[in-house]
Amino acid sequence: MKKFLLYIVLVITAISMLLPFLVMVLISLSGNEQILMNYKSINLNFSSYHNVFASIPVIKYFCNSLIVAICTTAGQVIISALAGYGFARFRFRGSDMLFFIIILTMMVPPQVNIVPLFWLMSKLGWINTYQALIIPGIFGGFGVFMMRQYFMGFEKELEDASKIDGCSHFQTFFKIALPCAMPAIATLAIFTFVTTWNSFMWPLIATNSESMRTLAVGLAIFKGSFRELTLWGELMAGACICSIPVILVFISGKKYLINNPMEGAVKE
Repeated sequence: MKKFLLYIVLVITAISMLLPFLVMVLISLSGNEQILMNYKSINLNFSSYHNVFASIPVIKYFCNSLIVAICTTAGQVIISALAGYGFARFRFRGSDMLFFIIILTMMVPPQVNIVPLFWLMSKLGWINTYQALIIPGIFGGFGVFMMRQYFMGFEKELEDASKIDGCSHFQTFFKIALPCAMPAIATLAIFTFVTTWNSFMWPLIATNSESMRTLAVGLAIFKGSFRELTLWGELMAGACICSIPVILVFISGKKYLINNPMEGAVKE
């Protein structure tokens, strides 16, 4: 009986989460007149998607967002994994204070950094470039903290065995620690990709030309171009296009979130 009630709760929760997405897809496949006048008799069509592609350079926006999200995610994962492993396995003078400072950066609202970050990007001549969209995002206290906590529980026996085999610290990290940390890496990669892909404020400030706009900024400007009537079909079509990479990233990383590579790695 308890399992049955649990399944009922899970089904209701799943439906409540999927329903807004299904409504978004349904609206994107409907005409604006049908949405506003007679929602119950909707004839599915792809005119909204055609209008979006005809109105704004969706492919260019999509490619910009994809480049920024992939590069930022790769940089964040590499730097966070290296730093997290270093803080977890090595002790040096001031290491605790340095890690504490990194944790403090997580408490600073991102809006506080916009003005000094824009000034720095302007001095470097990176405004309206990929560097301005990517470089600030690859450094983050959350990723370092997350990877450090994971490596704190890393099996010491694996490191000892690698030392006996003559592996250096870098070899131990890349050949043993990193493959075993795939669940944490997948979680961090998904979180970073989704956050970067949906980022709006900084791409809006750091870019001033249509050729460098990301998809989130382009859709916001497209929505702002409406005059008397909001084109819900076109807007939802753009939202569906924007959600596709996020869904694909989650599906591709799901197996790493479920599996545990550490299981069976050490035998008693």
